[in-house]
Amino acid sequence: MSDSKTSCCGSASNQASEPTTKSSCCGNAEKSAAKPEANTQQTTSSCCGSKPPADEEQSNCCAPEPNKTDWLLWGSILGVVAFYGASFLDLSHEHWLGAFSHSVRDLMHVMWWGLVLGMIMVGVLSQVPQSFVQSMLGKGGTFTGLLRATFAGVLLDLCSHGILMVGMELRKKGASLGQTMAFLIASPWNSLSLTIIMIALIGLEWTIIFILLSMLIGIAAGWMFDRLEKNGTLPSNPNVLPYDPDFKFWPEAKRQLKGVSWDSALLKRFVQGGINGSRIIIKWILFGVLLASAIRAFVSLELFQDYFGPTLLGLFATLVAATIIEVCSEGSTPIAADLMTRANAPGNSFGFLMGGVATDYTEIMVIKDTTKSWKTALYLPLLTLPQVFVIAWLLNQSIGS
Repeated sequence: MSDSKTSCCGSASNQASEPTTKSSCCGNAEKSAAKPEANTQQTTSSCCGSKPPADEEQSNCCAPEPNKTDWLLWGSILGVVAFYGASFLDLSHEHWLGAFSHSVRDLMHVMWWGLVLGMIMVGVLSQVPQSFVQSMLGKGGTFTGLLRATFAGVLLDLCSHGILMVGMELRKKGASLGQTMAFLIASPWNSLSLTIIMIALIGLEWTIIFILLSMLIGIAAGWMFDRLEKNGTLPSNPNVLPYDPDFKFWPEAKRQLKGVSWDSALLKRFVQGGINGSRIIIKWILFGVLLASAIRAFVSLELFQDYFGPTLLGLFATLVAATIIEVCSEGSTPIAADLMTRANAPGNSFGFLMGGVATDYTEIMVIKDTTKSWKTALYLPLLTLPQVFVIAWLLNQSIGS
């Protein structure tokens, strides 16, 4: 007799009465042979710790405790809803409330499609077996694996927050720390739609230069993260499965797709996977919308645009501003274009885009929550910002040569 248990990642495994295999939400599996001793208790590994679950079936072992209210999530949702509603009142932009509420509405109108598309992709990815994800990304800790992750980030047409959702899901599916960081660093403003916008704003030549330089930083930072993970400075990914170089992606995909039941139960798992996998990211994104709107309401954009020229002081000020202002790639792109065209500072423009990626507190907090490590999260700006600063300074120098 056998029964079926569903892991919190949505995969099901059939368990026989002899050797027992239980899959954790992190994709690891433990096999324990039946033992003759009485009262032997089986334990299931979990990405949330080694404590065995009280129930045999868990919907999401990495989700917040069911009885614990996520005040940041609900507070951010209520704040965004309230100010979004206020934006339809007859409020002047000269008043802080009018500027704040209209900023919330503008940001949500720009971001909503990326958030929804990101949740859909996370939901789909939650149902994809880990072996397929690792086959697409290649072996973690290798240069080929970094290249694959970087190109995947560049080609994926999502905003920075949609990318963040997918990146964290890739981490849960076994991507190395270097692959995850390369994916995140190279991708946020390199989507097809934003690339077209950037070409219109700053020209084809500068757009290509920016894309190639962002990929270079992503690969370099990813390589350093892999080295730090390998030598134990940063915690390793507990979700990694042994890499199988003989795994045949397309034949295996065709075989498994034939056995998929395309019914309402599958759709429900997609939706649940998307919501559960995106919840931790969405709360920081919505909080970021409120913070950015407050800055827009109280800080003059003209001051930002006019006093950030192609000097070391201007570049430093740009990176500080990017740390505070960066909320979404769509919102960053027009400001970066103004730094290029109005301030004649291509380095500041590149630094603003990449500095936001490297120092965005939303990204840092999500990485911290996903990896359970402050050190891992803080190494993102530590390894990336120096590269961004040097390259941005060299770009500013190029306009005077």
